[in-house]
Amino acid sequence: MTRTLSIAIKENTYQNLKQKIGPGKISSFVNQAVEKGLSELAQEEKKKKDELKKKLIAGYQRKAKNKKLQKELKMMETAQFEDWKDE
Repeated sequence: MTRTLSIAIKENTYQNLKQKIGPGKISSFVNQAVEKGLSELAQEEKKKKDELKKKLIAGYQRKAKNKKLQKELKMMETAQFEDWKDE
């Protein structure tokens, strides 16, 4: 399925498209360019998500190795459980 859009471009850009791509082929060219751009955006987004995931995992791993923090968390868990148990 295709959709018809009305877009505005500069006159010199249109003339370049018409000259280099040819009349009647501009829509196809623009569609391919937009698809390529969207694909690149999706790849950048995935890369950023992957980088964030790696940073989060590294942070969690550093915290898991922190014995003092583990001891404090264990004490907090115990205290919270005892508070809840008394209610």
